[in-house]
Amino acid sequence: MGKVCDLIHGLKPAMMMVTAQIALAGVNIFYKLAGNNGSSLPVLIAYRFLFAAATVVPLALIFERKNRPKLTWKIAFQAFICALFGGSMAQNMYAESLVLTSATFAAAMTNLIPAVTFILAIIFRLERLGLNTKAGKAKVMGTVMCIGGAMLLTFYKGIEVKIWSTHFDLLHKYRQSDGHVAAAHHKSINHILGPLMALACCFSASISLIVQAKMSEKYPCPYSSTALISIMGSVQAVGFALCRERDWNQWKLGWNLKLLTVAYMGIVASGIIWVFIMSCVKMRGPLFVSVFNPLMLVLVALAGSLLLDEKLHLGR
Repeated sequence: MGKVCDLIHGLKPAMMMVTAQIALAGVNIFYKLAGNNGSSLPVLIAYRFLFAAATVVPLALIFERKNRPKLTWKIAFQAFICALFGGSMAQNMYAESLVLTSATFAAAMTNLIPAVTFILAIIFRLERLGLNTKAGKAKVMGTVMCIGGAMLLTFYKGIEVKIWSTHFDLLHKYRQSDGHVAAAHHKSINHILGPLMALACCFSASISLIVQAKMSEKYPCPYSSTALISIMGSVQAVGFALCRERDWNQWKLGWNLKLLTVAYMGIVASGIIWVFIMSCVKMRGPLFVSVFNPLMLVLVALAGSLLLDEKLHLGR
C-alpha cells in the first residue's frame, strides 16, 4: 500500500500538468469563439483575472492562513513580474495571435516555451547544461527541435493533413456574415503579426516561469502566490483594457458566450490551474512545467478540427 501511495505521489505533478494542459486547450477554443464574436479581447482578459482573483483569494485565506510566510516587498515585486509577463501582457499577446492566425497555430508556437525556458534556466543557474550526460544532450536536442519546429510553422506553408472532418464549425455564422472570420487586420498582415505576437508571448511566459521558481523558494504557498499574481494581474489587465476599449457595451456581461468564456478562463484556467502550475514549479522546477506545452498542441489541433473546422497543415 505504501508503494502505491508513493507511486501516486510521484505521478502527482505529471497528472496536475496534464490536467492543466487540457484546461488550457479549452481556453484556446473560447478565445477564438469570443474574439470572433466581436468581444473585446482586452476586456475578456481583464474579466478573466478578476474572476481568478475572486476564486483564489478565498482559497488562500482558508488553506494557507496559518503557514503563510511574511509578505516582503521582494515577493510582491516578483508577483508583479509574474502577473505582467505570465498574465496580462502574455495573455493579450496570445489572444491576439490566436485570433489573427488559428487556435492550432497559436498553440503550436507555445512549443517554443520549453526551449526558451531551458535557455533562461541555464542563464539563471536553475538548470545545468550537462552535455556529458544523456539528459543534457536530450535537453539540447529538444531545444533545437523546438526552435526548428517554430521556424517551420512560421515560414513554411505545407500540404494539408487530412485526418478527418466533422464539418462542424462553431464559427460558421461569423464566416457567413462577413465572408471570412472577423479579424483585426488584413490577412497578409495577420501572417506576420500573428506569429510575432505568439513569439513574444513565448518569451514572456518563459520569463514568468523563471520568476515563479525564484518566488517559490521564499514563498512556497501556491494558493497565496496565485492570489497575489491574480490581484496584480487584474489591476494590470483592467488598466490596459480601459486604455484600449472605450465602448462600455463591451464591459457588460449577460447570460451569453462572453460570461461563459470569462468564467471558465478565470475560475478554471487562471484560478485552479495556476495553483497547479505554481505547485509543480515548486516541486519540479520551471523546465518540468514547460515541457508539457506540446500536449496542448495535440489537444487544440483535435478540438480545432472537430469544433472549428480548422484545416491541419504541415507548417502554418
